[in-house]
Amino acid sequence: MAKDRTRSKLRNNDLSTLVSIIAVVLLVNIVTQNIFFRIDLTSEKRYTLSKSTKDILRDLDDIVFIRVYLEGDLNIPFKKFRDNIHDLLDEFKIFGEYNLQYEFVNPLEDASQELQQKIITQLYDKGLKPTNIHQRDKEGAITEKIIFPSALIKYKDIEIPLNLLINNPGVGSDQNLNNSVESLEYNFISTIRNITNKKTEKIAFLEGHGELNGLEVNDISLELSKLYQIDRGKIDGIPGVLDEYKTVIVAKPTVAFNEQDKFVIDQYIMNGGRVLWLIDAIQVSLDSLVNGETMAFISQLNIDDILFRYGVRINPILVQDIQCNVIPVNMALRGNPSNFQPAPWLYYPLVSPSKAHPVTQNLNMIYCRFANSLDTIEARKNIRKIPLLVTSPLSKIKKVPVLISLKEVQHSPQRNDFNAGNLLIGVLLEGNFISAFKNRGLGEYFSDPPKVTQDGVNTKMVVIADGDIIRNEVKYTPQGPSIQALGYDRYTRQTFGNKDFLVNLIQYLADDNNLLELRGREFKIRFLNKEKIASERSGWIIYNMLFPSCLVILMGILLHFFRKRRFSAK
Repeated sequence: MAKDRTRSKLRNNDLSTLVSIIAVVLLVNIVTQNIFFRIDLTSEKRYTLSKSTKDILRDLDDIVFIRVYLEGDLNIPFKKFRDNIHDLLDEFKIFGEYNLQYEFVNPLEDASQELQQKIITQLYDKGLKPTNIHQRDKEGAITEKIIFPSALIKYKDIEIPLNLLINNPGVGSDQNLNNSVESLEYNFISTIRNITNKKTEKIAFLEGHGELNGLEVNDISLELSKLYQIDRGKIDGIPGVLDEYKTVIVAKPTVAFNEQDKFVIDQYIMNGGRVLWLIDAIQVSLDSLVNGETMAFISQLNIDDILFRYGVRINPILVQDIQCNVIPVNMALRGNPSNFQPAPWLYYPLVSPSKAHPVTQNLNMIYCRFANSLDTIEARKNIRKIPLLVTSPLSKIKKVPVLISLKEVQHSPQRNDFNAGNLLIGVLLEGNFISAFKNRGLGEYFSDPPKVTQDGVNTKMVVIADGDIIRNEVKYTPQGPSIQALGYDRYTRQTFGNKDFLVNLIQYLADDNNLLELRGREFKIRFLNKEKIASERSGWIIYNMLFPSCLVILMGILLHFFRKRRFSAK
């Protein structure tokens, strides 16, 4: 009888324990359904979304559908890349809920060779960029495969392509994929924000001062038109004519500004306007250079005074850099057939973007032509100055006026002469600017002088001492003008980072949500020690086979011993 009572008591205790556990589990489930929290244990907080991202996703008023074309039989690096995209979109869905939907597809799955070519052409026409990967098949042979590490984002009747892979030739494939992962949140959320934005911001290209024409900035204009309304026009000295524009672009003027237009730009800045200055302080005729030589001389633009007041000075010199692009030069002797060969052209520096700001994060080199250098004015203490573009240490300055001749390529540069160091070509200025017209009379410029805002609100501008950085090549054919991609060099067949840099830059200037700060995130690549793997491979295989089995056996022995001791004592 005593044993029966003991067993009954133990059974009741076990039942009470079970009921308590079930109650605790139910309580935890009820609490967690009403209290939302997530814990990111990674050191870089790679699974933590920014506040701006969460706000944009919560405010979605209709379905945003994302189709990612990265699925199927992928090699290991791209499988990890796909998984990172999947994890991010899972995080997005938590805050976007029903209004954020997505799917992963393999566009070439079960398609014949002929159909695959049609699909590839269709996706390319939509703006998706393919890439090739190499992987081993079942027989061990290495095969090449075309994939699209891209997505199409659709909102109502609008569809925008998004290429997710950063392909910088200057770094390895692992680093490119890591850079792509770092940019995922920014790329997705900025596209979602732009496609769902009910108000389209306006951007203006200035005219009237010999700026680059519409064809010469056609490629960047088309890219920006996906995000903004793009206008072109003259100021005509009309105060307030720029006020409706979020950003104004001054692209390589060649004619001097009058004081009325300078005043309009100045007051636009004082009231919070943003300006991208792309200025050539030196005029070089490329048409004359085709014939062998040309003259470089100072360009009189009449804007040095206002730029100096804002905190920067453009030096009227030409920059030469051993890190440069090439041009085709006829190496044939006179009387012989033409023999064009690529030759380094020191006046075309390839500038490595600074890592001091998210605008220039993970970009390819920037292609400049006949660039000048900049100095920042330290006396402007209220202005923050951030370098964006800097030449290599092997740079040299050349004072003007000077004769530039293609014969210079026949002389190898002497490294000892290229000791000017890292020369500043592009700078970001942020802060409260002081008007260049402060304490100046306007009676001689305006019949009815307008009121002058002398101290500006907080804003930002960028000054780049190269107007050609935004110019795309235009090839004229009998069928009409053919527009080359911005940053593409037809001689080397390389695409430099000009377009990405300028799009980032203009988005940063026009954006009040500071989404571009997301591009500053850095995820560390934690490589495995390949030498250690090779030397300790057998030991780890044995360990992974035996340790789990031994652990299970040990747990079984301990459990049996514990139960035997417990019940035998009773």
